Amino acid sequence: MVTMVCRLLLPALLLFPLLLFPGEAKTLDPYKVLGVDKNASQRDIQKAFHKLSLQYHPDKNKNKGAQEKFAEINNAYEILSDEEKKKNYDLYGDEKGNPGFGGGNFGNHEGYSYFSHAGGRPGSSYFTSDSEGWQTMDGQGNSKTFSFSFGGDSTGSGNPFGFSFGDIFSNIFGGAMKGGSQNSGFSNFGGPNSRSDSPASLKDIKSQFFNKHISDQGMTWLLLFFTPAAKGYQILETIVEDVVSSLDGAIKAGRVNCLTEKALCREAGISSAKSARLFIYSYISSEKGSLVEYTGNHDSKSLKIFCQDHLPRFSKRIDATQFDFPSRTIKDLPQVLLLSTKKDTPVMWRTVSGLYYKKFIFYDAKVHDISHPLLKKLGVKDLPAVVGRTVDGEVQVLRAGIAVKDLKSGINELSSLLESFEKKNKRATSRQAKKSSQSEQSGANVPFLTAENFDYICGEKTAVCIIGVFRSSEAKQKLETVLSAISQKTLVRQQHQDPNSGNSISYALLDASKQSAFLSSFERSGYKSSDKFLVAYKPRRGKFAAFTDEVTMEEAEKFVGSVLNGDIKFSNVRQKPIVR
Repeated sequence: MVTMVCRLLLPALLLFPLLLFPGEAKTLDPYKVLGVDKNASQRDIQKAFHKLSLQYHPDKNKNKGAQEKFAEINNAYEILSDEEKKKNYDLYGDEKGNPGFGGGNFGNHEGYSYFSHAGGRPGSSYFTSDSEGWQTMDGQGNSKTFSFSFGGDSTGSGNPFGFSFGDIFSNIFGGAMKGGSQNSGFSNFGGPNSRSDSPASLKDIKSQFFNKHISDQGMTWLLLFFTPAAKGYQILETIVEDVVSSLDGAIKAGRVNCLTEKALCREAGISSAKSARLFIYSYISSEKGSLVEYTGNHDSKSLKIFCQDHLPRFSKRIDATQFDFPSRTIKDLPQVLLLSTKKDTPVMWRTVSGLYYKKFIFYDAKVHDISHPLLKKLGVKDLPAVVGRTVDGEVQVLRAGIAVKDLKSGINELSSLLESFEKKNKRATSRQAKKSSQSEQSGANVPFLTAENFDYICGEKTAVCIIGVFRSSEAKQKLETVLSAISQKTLVRQQHQDPNSGNSISYALLDASKQSAFLSSFERSGYKSSDKFLVAYKPRRGKFAAFTDEVTMEEAEKFVGSVLNGDIKFSNVRQKPIVR
């Protein structure tokens, strides 16, 4: 029976190459096929091969000629990825070193071979694509040949042709040989053992590096979790490289070997990495970063969209027609606003918002052109522009007409801009604190409460703020004398010198005729019947107490003492007071 089958198959085997490749094959230059020059590095050759193989793989590309193009790419890489074959081709025009003579290939060695075998012995690597991802079917020869077949030999028999008898029946005569393989799909490249000498380009991530440089640092990272035997490792690595290259500056990438970094892999929920898996360290849901797995298609476009969706969103999108910098913020940080014509928050602004979210409050707005009223109000004469507000209330245009050559340079420029503004803000804060301290220590006039200094004097870092409210010049002078004297005395707590201490007391004056809205936060009428009075305000608790009797030095001291000793009843404010 076996003899009969062989007799039937022998003519088919002899006829098959002629049917598959009618006519004389044209010699193809492997350098031209992969689009690289003769001085290209092995890494460049590998990247070109991976990119073109993805583009023309028969499982993905159904266009006419894609199958033949894929074969050309495969054979070109087989030559150029092997130093000996590459040297022979450069010298003789043939990877064997014998021009015009073939060997070890079923088909034609000039770019059209569909079945390849290294050295004429079993052990070539066959790469297949299945529904679960990329996998490799390795023989024991550990060949560097990238072969593919109609179905391949899944029996492990070491078939040197890379196909089964069932494949011949299926592809030449139609149908399948009884008991033979029904699989007619092409296999793919990229098993972990196929290119053991390929250079690594992704940073190896250790637990210590992750905790110090990735966790909650504001930068978006794309992380490839794998083991050396994991399916899909090389193909995913190449896709990650492509995406990181296109988003250079906005994201970084690394790889985590789950054999050596078991704790880090457990944190990602990976117990055993049979298949390579991709995660992004994302800030999209909160200020605290978290690992989110990518489960989309394994192609650069899909992964890039996923990465862009997971870039930080610390910048608040605002309506430019109604915006004004808040006089106070919860974190008491400087504020920055990006003005552009973009309908969505630009990628580079989202990136820097992640890098500096602990140091600034971020906003961004869309404006049609420089005629917008907000731009005129802020003094912006060109777009895009960045405007900043220091904690002491100074608003300034940091840069207008920003022009960058690429994403990375734009992120770097914005980073330098913010760092420079941060230094300026620190100097302004230091000057203000020093001036306030000197004023209090010298017995100078008590400061007036304004929108610019409210956060510093009566912000949430202040325990109690004593405000002297006046309606006439005489009342102003009286309150200024009283509060200036009291501020120099030691009552129960030490008088305010550093508002960041969290246990400070501050003193200020307020013009009631200009701040009726502020006063109505305490009492509906705004104390309109009083020419002068005192308000003790606890910003952290949102409570206050008022003294509306005659303000003398003695009575004022008693009131302040009672406030500090807790001997006076406080009421809830009607709403958070804001100085305008």
